[in-house]
Amino acid sequence: MSSEITFPRQHARTQRFTLGVPRAFTVTGGGGAGPTVLFLRSRSGGDRATCLWAYEPRLGERVVADPAVLLGGAAEHLSPEERARRERSREGSAGIVGYAVDTAGKTVAFTLSGRLFVANPVSGAVTELGTPGPVIDPRPSPTGRHIAYVAGGELRVIGADGSGDRALASPENSEVTWGVAEFIAAEEMQRSRGHWWSPDGTALIAARVDNAPVDRWWIADPANPAAAPHEVAYPAAGTPNADVTASLIDAVSGEHTELSWDRKEFPYLVNVSWSASGPPLLVVATRDQRTERVLSANPITGETTEVHTRTDPVWIDIVPGAPAWTPGGGLLRVEDAGDARRVVVDDRVLTDASLHVRAVLDSGATDVLVTASAGGAAADPETGEVHVYRVTADGAERISAEPGVHTAVRSGGTTVLVSSSPDRFGPKVTVFQNGSPVGEIASFAETPVLTAKVELGTAGPSRIPYAVLLPHGFDPASGEKLPVLMDPYGGPHGQRVVAARNPHLTSQWFADQGFAVIVADGRGTPHYSPAWEKAIAGDFAGVTLDDQVTALHALAADRPYLDLARVGIRGWSYGGYLAALAVLRRPDVFHAAVSGAPVTDWRLYDTHYTERYLGHPEEEHRVYAANSLVDGGDLGPVAEPARPLMIIHGLADDNVVAAHTLRLSSALLAAGRPHEVLPLSGVTHMTPQEQVAENLLLLQVDFLKRSLGL
Repeated sequence: MSSEITFPRQHARTQRFTLGVPRAFTVTGGGGAGPTVLFLRSRSGGDRATCLWAYEPRLGERVVADPAVLLGGAAEHLSPEERARRERSREGSAGIVGYAVDTAGKTVAFTLSGRLFVANPVSGAVTELGTPGPVIDPRPSPTGRHIAYVAGGELRVIGADGSGDRALASPENSEVTWGVAEFIAAEEMQRSRGHWWSPDGTALIAARVDNAPVDRWWIADPANPAAAPHEVAYPAAGTPNADVTASLIDAVSGEHTELSWDRKEFPYLVNVSWSASGPPLLVVATRDQRTERVLSANPITGETTEVHTRTDPVWIDIVPGAPAWTPGGGLLRVEDAGDARRVVVDDRVLTDASLHVRAVLDSGATDVLVTASAGGAAADPETGEVHVYRVTADGAERISAEPGVHTAVRSGGTTVLVSSSPDRFGPKVTVFQNGSPVGEIASFAETPVLTAKVELGTAGPSRIPYAVLLPHGFDPASGEKLPVLMDPYGGPHGQRVVAARNPHLTSQWFADQGFAVIVADGRGTPHYSPAWEKAIAGDFAGVTLDDQVTALHALAADRPYLDLARVGIRGWSYGGYLAALAVLRRPDVFHAAVSGAPVTDWRLYDTHYTERYLGHPEEEHRVYAANSLVDGGDLGPVAEPARPLMIIHGLADDNVVAAHTLRLSSALLAAGRPHEVLPLSGVTHMTPQEQVAENLLLLQVDFLKRSLGL
């Protein structure tokens, strides 16, 4: 037997080549050597245990905290709450997977096996604090004197020296939690936290979540019938959400002052921010997400005052980093204006239609640091590129130079620029001081056994971004025809066509099995403009599927090697929905599909996501039926023969529950349509298990080869 490593094994073992890659950067004041950059990274591309590191431009990097040392070689034990938190953030690593730091950068808090640790990056000391456990989401006060954390649904605070541990907010019953994000916030609102320190460290704002109104689902493990089902509070579309309130809590006395707003009209607590530039800001939204209100909270009375309200006839997207106060006390927002998403401070628009702003990275005294892609008005779309821009009153200046996908972290005069490129494996991390590079933070990731050769461009009159990957050594002029494999995600928030090498490695492996692989990002994906993203309102099935067909035919028009008589499609999550949809509704175009963890009935998916795009199911019966794979008219008699369909689903998935696949399979069986179902025992929406991840790739390619006659 050959000992040579294969791509599927390497891809699985390295968790898609993410192990050993530096991430989660924080710039602090550091010690005598100047600014310090804190970050997470495992020791090698095959090591799942993440360490906390520090980098100083003059001294290089060092380990601050190593889980192997702190746990004495013992295995990690995660609480159900921590497992759920990691599932929401799609975190598959072990060790130190998150941390928080005080303003001076001298107190860093993190957890291991539910135990609370505090590290001082300057002295190198790491101390375990004795607390009730298991602990989740510890956060130092800005002064570094205290650590707030959550244990058993209770918000607690302890001195950084381990003294004075006490409860600040205790749940009245098992349905209530304090200081953590509810399911909807963590899964869909990009809000992973539930407590926020005041700038002076004397008080906190904490979210109180009451799950009593939420319907209960039960997730069982059929492979272990003796095990009790797991209870999940799941707010499916059209059903009640958790009741979320917020209170200001004095960190010394524990006195509570509830923050008041019209929660009946604005039930969603989107975000909370608290800076020295102004009073606390709350961002709240209506259930239909067409109105968002920014509120200023009075820390003494708890009363809130409207600062700004915006409405949108379709929906309002949540943009990371905004709204927030600028250091000068202006209100920083990112808003849709015409055919662009623009930076606005107070009433002044700072960017034009040439940029589609993705996120706010930092707000300085005279500028705002953002990521953006070329807007819909740009003549050259720069397919798949995302750049870092410095925005001032005079306009936007691009900071990232090379083609690719970039992001950054900045504090004061120090910036960490993270850059991915089509010409380089893995991200490059460069540290700048006052605009000049002063060093790099190394990646320990493994080098893949294959190289992705990607052609990027746009197809059709609507400029659908695409990536094409061909087998290594294939000559397009040879006259040989290749079966086509469409490899999309295709839905909201899921950009697959990116100007970077790593995201295309799996597609290249499929290409090397004998396929021409096409990745197309149609309308609904984050690329050009608000209009592009919102074109799917009320119509997942029509718009996203139409754009896959349009891209395929546009590319085939001048690529005779694409065999349109043999077209397969594969995808996961929304991509799984799209893959199944393709063979059910367009069997004239698609001849086989692999559908992983698909949403098949949108009534079974969560409120915040589904209602944003399809409306409330009680008001939009026809919309939900038209977008369903189960009752959308897809399973009746068709002119074409039924196309081969493999459906894969993790039975422990609490995001897209296995009921989606089981209901589709039952409907297919009732209609007499052949299909294959691959159940994954103990697997969630992620597939971090090495053997499972490896064999999933092998089984998919075997199915596609059989189905397409390769």
